Amino acid sequence: MQQTKTDKPAVRRVRFGRRSGNAVLDMAFVLPILLMLTFGAVEYGYALFIKHSLQAAAREGARAAIVAGATAADVQKAVDDSMLACGFAQTEYTRPPTIIPAGWATSSAGTTITVTVQTTWATAGISLLPTAMGGIGPTKQLTGATTMRKEG
Repeated sequence: MQQTKTDKPAVRRVRFGRRSGNAVLDMAFVLPILLMLTFGAVEYGYALFIKHSLQAAAREGARAAIVAGATAADVQKAVDDSMLACGFAQTEYTRPPTIIPAGWATSSAGTTITVTVQTTWATAGISLLPTAMGGIGPTKQLTGATTMRKEG
């Protein structure tokens, strides 16, 4: 079949002047949820970083406490140095660290010594989400503790 000059191919016309608001409406519903998930991931990720830093500082404090002749100042310096390396000022965690048992400096070899370093979320954390939306409360206690045996 031959095409004549009067036959024209079908042309599809697209209307550019008028658009529906579906995309805007979808974004209005989905964007707050995505932002909550993003900020929640950042907040809880930072909480895990703080927890890891406290645990590392407690470990360094315990390593300083288990050697013969260690003092509370040695333990405090080890904890402070570790927290400073992680980017935390001395005002952002509890000082001095808790050392158990009470007479740990004069205890015999083999005694278990526990060093605990603590902070609250209001002191060291960043609050991106309100607590009602799943954020971490300002009174949340973050703790790092390590137990080691005293050396001879």
